[in-house]
Amino acid sequence: MYSERLTYQLLEASDLNELHELNLIPEVDEFNTMGIPDSIQVTKDLLDAKIKDHQQENISKLTYSIRLKNGNDFIGICGILFGQPKYKKAELWMKFNPKFWNQGYATEAITRLLKSCFKEHQLHRVEAGCAVENHASKRVLEKCGFIVEGIQRKNLPLKTGWSDNYEFGLLVEEWNK
Repeated sequence: MYSERLTYQLLEASDLNELHELNLIPEVDEFNTMGIPDSIQVTKDLLDAKIKDHQQENISKLTYSIRLKNGNDFIGICGILFGQPKYKKAELWMKFNPKFWNQGYATEAITRLLKSCFKEHQLHRVEAGCAVENHASKRVLEKCGFIVEGIQRKNLPLKTGWSDNYEFGLLVEEWNK
């Protein structure tokens, strides 16, 4: 899968070191509920679980590595969590290396995932969320057409304590192809 400046590939075992480095960055961890891994083994276990998800008969989770087309630099990961088939919906998420923040890559990646959800997977609805203090992610989601539908109070267990979480939604008929 690709977009204008980026390529997306399902996570593989060869992504371990780059994924581990991404997970060790304190700025990346600020709004992430996973926390900083204690060892590369923790990251390997996480990666192995994500790879196993891709091998299931009924895939419910897809996790992609994101790389620059020019230079092949690893810049982050993103994913789709599919809901029950009857509801025709999914949730999107992303995590980027701060060296690549504020360059439009997150907007480009979410836009590409939306295309996958609505065109390739024929979904009716896509959801996303972010901590209310995560202003950059909120802006990205709004640029991509998501609408804030509510706030879940003290929903995210961050290292700084419980955080409120914006809940976003986007329907296929609202999506700007």
